[in-house]
Amino acid sequence: MDTKSMMIDIAKKLFQQKGYIGVGLTEILKAGNFSKGSLYHHFPNGKEELLIACLQSMSEGMTNDIEDIFERYPTTKEATAAMINKLIANFESEGTISAYTFSSIISEMALLSDPVRNACSNLYIKMQGIYIKKLIADGISEESAKSIAVMITASIEGAILLCLTQKTSEPFKIILDVLPTLLNYKSKQ
Repeated sequence: MDTKSMMIDIAKKLFQQKGYIGVGLTEILKAGNFSKGSLYHHFPNGKEELLIACLQSMSEGMTNDIEDIFERYPTTKEATAAMINKLIANFESEGTISAYTFSSIISEMALLSDPVRNACSNLYIKMQGIYIKKLIADGISEESAKSIAVMITASIEGAILLCLTQKTSEPFKIILDVLPTLLNYKSKQ
């Protein structure tokens, strides 16, 4: 792994654990044994540019994972259930959902930085695009699919926050029970 990729990987983990404000450049440099010059060589605009690179990396990983799940299941209901079951398994084995959470970063930075807000928005747009595509394949109109995709995204993001704050996977399990009813439409399958 090259230095830039290592910086992104280390910073991504620290940002997810402690949030943007809770992590200083010195901590990132120390964690990876990087020099300040190396950091500014790869990220001339400093910490915020590094954060945006981390968000883009997270976006690629998350959307690839979601696309993989949604391609393996014939309907949105089944794919969503598989995705939530994976989140439950991750939470119950690791006690966190580190690979899927960037909510603390959004709450800290969305109002302070348009580039960070845009990077986060792009991730949600990609996720919703995957859901919309599957919903349309299920026979849902594009307009309804867009609304349902927002609901799925909001439900899962809310459940992530509830699981993390309550230290239980119960919110995911509730969504797993309720989403099929909310997604009660007739598919082409």
